[in-house]
Amino acid sequence: MTEVPEHLASAIVSIDLAALCTNYRTLCKQAAPAACGVAIKGEAYGLGMAVVAKALWNEGCRNYFVSRPSEGAELRAVLADAAIYVLDGFYLGQAEFYMHHKLIPALISIDQAQEWAKVAAGRPCAIHVDTGISRLGFTVAEFKKLFGDDEFIKLIHINLLVSHLACSDEDEHEMNAKQLAAFYKFRKYLPDVPASFANSSGIFLGGAYTFDLVRAGVALYGGNPTPGKPNPMKTVVTLQAKVMQTRHVKQGDTIGYSATWTAPRDSKIAILGAGYRDGIPRKLSSSQIDGPAQVYIAGSRVPIVGRVSMDMMACDVTDIPDAEISRGTLAEIFGPHISVDEAAASAGTISYELLTHLGNRYHRRYIGDES
Repeated sequence: MTEVPEHLASAIVSIDLAALCTNYRTLCKQAAPAACGVAIKGEAYGLGMAVVAKALWNEGCRNYFVSRPSEGAELRAVLADAAIYVLDGFYLGQAEFYMHHKLIPALISIDQAQEWAKVAAGRPCAIHVDTGISRLGFTVAEFKKLFGDDEFIKLIHINLLVSHLACSDEDEHEMNAKQLAAFYKFRKYLPDVPASFANSSGIFLGGAYTFDLVRAGVALYGGNPTPGKPNPMKTVVTLQAKVMQTRHVKQGDTIGYSATWTAPRDSKIAILGAGYRDGIPRKLSSSQIDGPAQVYIAGSRVPIVGRVSMDMMACDVTDIPDAEISRGTLAEIFGPHISVDEAAASAGTISYELLTHLGNRYHRRYIGDES
C-alpha cells in the first residue's frame, strides 16, 4: 500500500494490533477445541495483509485463507511456513503458480480436481462443497462422481473439507441447521479429513459448527459477529478525518451538492477531509437536521450534513465551542465511539464493505507494531 505521511494526509486510519491479537485469542477460546484460522483476503479486510499476517503469526496462527492466488503469493512472501488456502480454487493453467508458492487450492469443481490431479498429484488441496449458499463448490452429485473413481482419488491429497454458511449472523435462521446437515452428508465420504465450516458468526453458533478448523474474518477486525447482541470483540480500526475548515453559515443557507441540507439556524459547519474516494459511503449523506449518520469530534457526537462528496464531507458542530475545534482537529468516522457496525448501518451497508473500501490516501498508523 502507498504510505502517506501523516502531515500530508487529510485522514488517518489507526489499526490496533494489540486489539487484533486479543480478538484472535477470544475467537480461539470460543472455537476450542477447533483450531482458529483467519480469513486475510482483501488486504486483511483493508487493514494491510503483511502487517496483520505477521502479528497473527506471532500470536500462533498457522492457517490463512485468501481468495485470489495473487493474494496467496503476497502472503507467502511474508510467511514462509504458513498453510495458505485459496478459496476460489484456481483458474485453468494456474497449477504451476500454486505449486511454486506452496498454495493450497480449495477445489470447487470436477475439472479443477482433474487438472490438479494431473499436474500436482500428491500436493495438498482442499475440497470446497456447496451446502446451500449456491456459490462456489461441489454439489452432492458432483461430489459423488468425484469419489466414484478410486484411481483418481489416489492422485489427490485432500487435507481439508470446506463449506461456507449463508446465514450464520442470524443464529435462529433455519438455513444454519440445513447447511449443517448437508455438510455431514459430504463429510461421511472423508471422515478422517479435517473439516472447516464456521466463519466469524458461525463460531458463535456452538460446537456443532466448529469442527476442526474455523475461519475467523470480520470479528477478528472488530466487526460484531453476533448482531443484535453486545459485540464481544475489541475495536481494531479507527478512521479519523482532519477538519479542513470551519464555516459559519446563516439560517437558510445550504451545504454541499444539490443543496440537500438547509441550516435551520445560524450554524457552524466543519468540513472534513475524507469522501467517497476514500471509501466513505455516499449514503452517509444526510438532508436531516440531526440525522442518524454522525461523527465524533471534540468529545461529542455530531450529525453529518449534506452530501458526502469525492474528497470531503461536512458535519454540524454548532454546539461545540470554537476553542475546541480548529484546522487539523480529528473527527472519528468510526472507531471506539462510533462502531464500524453503526457507521455501516447508517450507510445501509455492512462493516465488511466499510473496511475493505478504505482508500490509499489515508495515513496508516499501526499501534503496537513490533515487526
